Amino acid sequence: MTTFPGSARVEMVMGIPVSVDIRTALPRRELAPVLDDAFAWLRWVDETFNPAREDSQISALNRGGTIRQVPELIEVLHRCDELSEATGGWFESRINGVIDASGYIKGWALERLSRALTNAGAVDHRINAGGDIRVRGSAAPGKRWQIGVRDPRTDRVRTVVFTHDLGIATTGGAKVVDPRTGIKQDTLGSVTVLGPDLGAADAYATAMYAMGPVLGRRFAMELAAAGPYQTMIIGRDGQEVITTSGFAAYSSPEALLAG
Repeated sequence: MTTFPGSARVEMVMGIPVSVDIRTALPRRELAPVLDDAFAWLRWVDETFNPAREDSQISALNRGGTIRQVPELIEVLHRCDELSEATGGWFESRINGVIDASGYIKGWALERLSRALTNAGAVDHRINAGGDIRVRGSAAPGKRWQIGVRDPRTDRVRTVVFTHDLGIATTGGAKVVDPRTGIKQDTLGSVTVLGPDLGAADAYATAMYAMGPVLGRRFAMELAAAGPYQTMIIGRDGQEVITTSGFAAYSSPEALLAG
């Protein structure tokens, strides 16, 4: 089988292993600095947006302190407000006066990184960070990426997605609260959202997990009817699986090339 030479690297960032796998045939002298820049970006995102870090800009903002003028911070907070409105308040980055964009920031950071890699000539790549995955291009010449979507509670592969260009966000097993009550939600197994923007997919998955089975299913159907985002919801017992109509287009080897 013909393969791409490429290069891959895994580092701990944001408390999780993050992998960047580049398959584009670039000289190694070019790949090394591209990967260096990729992880430097992710570390900067963590240093800026992680509310658990006392020296982050988000923590300073929550303390009412002085923050640097960071355009990305303004962009993220504005986008979180838009996503809150789009989900009827079920995605919320401000709870009890505390700003925490965790349900959006990882997907946003990987989406921005994917675009940067493409601009740098590394058009064939896969980025994976704790259930959030962004792929572009090909895994091998003419071959789509095959991404196993895992249940975050059991690590079992629930389906395989075939695509050349897609964001895949999965929420489950982590602390997701009802933004109205602040109580941790635990009525679903997991929610996976596929779409063109990983940040939005991340926020939608978080919102639907917070909604629970009935409202989450209704929102998933409305979201699929309105645009390109498709959803798979796994029930709390791990048995019930609900997918929107367009999800199946990505779940077979014969998936459309445009997927």
